[in-house]
Amino acid sequence: MVAETSLSCDRLWLNARLATMAEGASSAYGAIEDGVIAARDGRIVHVGPRATAPAFTSAETIDCEGRWITPGLIDCHTHLVYGGDRAHEFELRLKGASYEEIARAGGGIVSSVKATRGASEDELFASADKRLAALIAEGVTTVEIKSGYGLDVDSEVKVLAVARRLGRERPVGVQTTFLGAHAVPAEFKGRSGDYIDLVCGPMLDAIAEQNLADAVDVFCEGIAFSPEETARVFAVAKAKGLAIKIHAEQLSNLGGAALAAGFGALSADHLEHLDEAGVIAMAKAGTVAVILPGAFYFLRETVKPPIELLRKHGVPIALATDANPGTSPLTSPLLTMNMGCTLFRLTPEEALAGMTRNAARALGLQAETGTLETGKACDLAIWEIERPAELAYRIGFNPLHTRIRNGQ
Repeated sequence: MVAETSLSCDRLWLNARLATMAEGASSAYGAIEDGVIAARDGRIVHVGPRATAPAFTSAETIDCEGRWITPGLIDCHTHLVYGGDRAHEFELRLKGASYEEIARAGGGIVSSVKATRGASEDELFASADKRLAALIAEGVTTVEIKSGYGLDVDSEVKVLAVARRLGRERPVGVQTTFLGAHAVPAEFKGRSGDYIDLVCGPMLDAIAEQNLADAVDVFCEGIAFSPEETARVFAVAKAKGLAIKIHAEQLSNLGGAALAAGFGALSADHLEHLDEAGVIAMAKAGTVAVILPGAFYFLRETVKPPIELLRKHGVPIALATDANPGTSPLTSPLLTMNMGCTLFRLTPEEALAGMTRNAARALGLQAETGTLETGKACDLAIWEIERPAELAYRIGFNPLHTRIRNGQ
């Protein structure tokens, strides 16, 4: 390092290969050989080649011995807080029942509602904490957690309170999303409009008053809520200053992605049946496409998201586990990246961008995290790998050496 300028820092990582994932970088992965990262007060104060770095006075210096450093991984779509499991439905599907048939018979999301309503906050915390630990163990530093398994005022508040608690008590950033419009609960069967009244009124009022959600999501689908009902929820959410997200075009094309884009949505998620008009609407709005290969795999779907159209129109593609009890009981971001490549033909670089830079954008956190750049949070994952493509290449293997959250 040259000595024209001296900087102080809390921690200094040397002898590292950096996959900065910076937007528009001239090299694949934004790679820097023999790189340096310096952090102070939990923020990155310098990142770049060692040969041109200033001199540092550091409280601690870490020799990375040639390991790769990426941004900490971001899981931008999960449902980690719920009661019970749905292994029985897995068996039914293997015997030929479809997801829609199970849902219409009172299974699916509704079957998780009873267990979630009956669980205490401590019980929900304990079970979600184990799932969160699996994500953290594979390098996740930020996670989004949706509600949607309470479906009444008190239970939705309870689920979101548990999610907030996880963010306070565990070394991970947690973004919370209110998904009260996930399914019509049994007591409102045949009265989805009345249930949407509850979502738009007492539910959103309570959640906004207690500051329990960063965003609002709706499952816009034939087995869930219509575009008109979805728009009602979004209008109230926007009026309360909450960000918009949507589950759309998973089982059919109702135009949900374009609808959400019209509300300036951060992301539209699933998207297997998305058409070019929806892609164009998302591109114009800057809405991120979050693809969820775990659900596609687990439900044995055959229609794939329109990856080429998303590329053609420049829509950012994020990847997420969709960790949930019924359609994607997946808590491995590394396997998610592999699935994104093998099932949807993403490149390994696109997969890593999908769980770093674009995942941050899907949560509205692109100014805070997702790349290795000066001024951002010092959220790092340090890997025992020879090249970044290994993160998407291996199956059932975790090469994480160290995870750093806010410089710690």
